[in-house]
Amino acid sequence: MKVLGVVVEYNPFHNGHLYHLKSAKKLVKPDFTIAVMSGNFCQRGEPAIVNKFARAKMALLNGIDVVFELPTIYSLQDAGGFAIGSVGLMHKLGLVTDIVFGSESADISFLEKISKILYENSKEFDYLIKRELKKGLSYPNARKFALQKFLKTDLDTIKKLENSNDILGIEYIKAIFKYKSNIKYHVIKRVGAKYNEQNLSGKFSSATSIRNAIKLEKSIKEYVPESTYSILKEEFENGRGPIFLENLEQFILSEFRLKTRKNLENIYGFSEGLDKRFIDSANISTNLKEFIENIKAKRFTFSRIRRLIFHAIFNFEKNYMEFSNKLGPQYARVLGFTKKGQEFLSNAKKKTKIPIITNPSLKSKILKDVLKNSERRWDFNISLYNWQFEKDILASNIYTLFYPNSSQRKSGMDFRKPIIIEG
Repeated sequence: MKVLGVVVEYNPFHNGHLYHLKSAKKLVKPDFTIAVMSGNFCQRGEPAIVNKFARAKMALLNGIDVVFELPTIYSLQDAGGFAIGSVGLMHKLGLVTDIVFGSESADISFLEKISKILYENSKEFDYLIKRELKKGLSYPNARKFALQKFLKTDLDTIKKLENSNDILGIEYIKAIFKYKSNIKYHVIKRVGAKYNEQNLSGKFSSATSIRNAIKLEKSIKEYVPESTYSILKEEFENGRGPIFLENLEQFILSEFRLKTRKNLENIYGFSEGLDKRFIDSANISTNLKEFIENIKAKRFTFSRIRRLIFHAIFNFEKNYMEFSNKLGPQYARVLGFTKKGQEFLSNAKKKTKIPIITNPSLKSKILKDVLKNSERRWDFNISLYNWQFEKDILASNIYTLFYPNSSQRKSGMDFRKPIIIEG
């Protein structure tokens, strides 16, 4: 049995995603296709434009059989942590045979070579990175120049590491090495607009440009499948979106004006004096843009700053985060499935190394049932299982606070919203 896995955000699902999905299926010819998708907050350190259930429905209507939620503690990490979570979930399900990701270069040999270097983390390479970091460079740039020196190659070759999808691809392969997984990896050349392209640019426009168009109240109908357009329209009409980072402005500023440096000392990622920069910035900034720009420095990327905002808000403690990155995801939360996907889930329950959660209200019962099955070799920690899950619930409860329609802002979305079933 062949099972294709894709790592996605679908924020929102657009024509480029549909092209990637169809191309991946053509390449692998799978019996089932599953997606591991960011929940209500995405890897750029921003809330998703509509909630995870709406985006799961987009996926199911366009060819995905089962949508699993990537735990929030991974979706709000850099490319390395994001890959540890997404690849780890696929690996622990026990059935995924292939992963296909988009790539600007589509140079699988190069991506594999870099992944091996990073995974093996030779002393020479580690030294080179530290030397570049001392120059005040951000980690992505320090790694790029360290690799150039390590490989003794020209900078043009290494510039592939500036491409968002190539960076993620390297981390996916590295995560496969980490888990000693048998999952095969493949690339499809990215078509259309660049990942960060701000303006609409033809049929395959970027998700960034589509979100910008929505913000400016421009039509996006030709850039997304009909089903995506209908779902977005329904969500917007019911006051459950669109949600942008700017909508959280006063909430974020007030959160950091209430915090002290001591509050941040045990939060994952607050090193190199960032605790002071965040607190100082909150007290002198009058809006979110100022807040982020006052924190920004040569060695801190905007994405890193945005992610750290939520690390602090959701209280991502260092010890639990490090433990999570060592052990990987502790459960597989199902957001939706098709009738065909139901067959996959039945098979997965016989092979999985982590609990599969279809009903959050039964989280504790699922745990008890799993622990009764002593014959299975499980790969999760009870304390971490509970902690990761609590962060997903918290993320949803914070997210719904910013729905345009105040009547939709109750907490408990995860317990009220039924699993999406299509087909």
